[in-house]
Amino acid sequence: MKAILFKSPTSPLVVEDIKKPKATKDQVLIKLKYAALNHRDLWIMKEQTQVLSEGIVLGSDGCGVIEDVGEDVDDLWIGSEVVINPSLDWGENPIVQGDKFRILGFPDHGTFAEYIVVSKKYIFEKPEHLTSEQAAAVPLSALTAYRALFSKARLRSKERVLITGIGGGAALWALQFAVAYQAKVFVTSGSDEKLAQAKSLGALGGYNYKDPEWAAKAEKDSAGFDIIIDSAGGNDFNKLIEIAAPGGRIVNFGRTAGNISELSTRLLYWKQLSVLGSTMGTRDEFLSMLDFLESRNLKPVIDKVYPLDQVKEAFQRMETGNQFGKIVLKIS
Repeated sequence: MKAILFKSPTSPLVVEDIKKPKATKDQVLIKLKYAALNHRDLWIMKEQTQVLSEGIVLGSDGCGVIEDVGEDVDDLWIGSEVVINPSLDWGENPIVQGDKFRILGFPDHGTFAEYIVVSKKYIFEKPEHLTSEQAAAVPLSALTAYRALFSKARLRSKERVLITGIGGGAALWALQFAVAYQAKVFVTSGSDEKLAQAKSLGALGGYNYKDPEWAAKAEKDSAGFDIIIDSAGGNDFNKLIEIAAPGGRIVNFGRTAGNISELSTRLLYWKQLSVLGSTMGTRDEFLSMLDFLESRNLKPVIDKVYPLDQVKEAFQRMETGNQFGKIVLKIS
């Protein structure tokens, strides 16, 4: 089967023929139709120092059809179109992942291939209102946004929400989820075009973070945010502390702008703010997320679809930061 292999940060991604996997025990063999890129894949390629002589198949998101099953799986699954929950071995504690937790696509082979085998506990029927292409753009980013917004921040209707860095998959899901939940949503971006696109999805306002006065404008418009969903971190994180409303919740799940270098401790305690970290989510949250999508007929924003052999171009687009929505690979 064809697969995209990552071998080391100094080696480009290559499309090679590797052995087709076989389903055993509780596993299913999925013939993948589409997969989607995540910033996680980019971080792995930049930061993984280990040389992998045989290569690893990246990719956490995928949608396809079950072609075969192991001996402990009902044959009725064969022919079903499914999506994959990439949050593997979360553990027993819903508050935090356990020691065995990992994300599909590293160190386990992921979805940038024609086939994948996964345990049956990580497969779910494709939502009927989504195409295969759309379904592939759901799992990692939608799960991340759902946990951040509902489990961590505990969003309530009519609350004022700020989502930073709009344009990426998780940020866009957070926007759609919050709008569907009747929140008052605002966004930031370094692109005026992306701000306009976010408003078309229901954002009430947007701020270009390249403007030195953006935080003051946001605070004036909102009188402070009840919830801030952040995937950037970096030097501007302290501005989020400043514009959070008293009793506000700030949830972070990324570091696209680097580590946080400054924090106003006085504002943190005087406003009685909660700063919460979040990563992926549990099986129950994945199920609740899919139910939320279906009940509200929500669909992912797709930026662009590339054939498998143009994966380098796909990652180049992600690295430039020009995308608005998920970047998807067509596999079969």
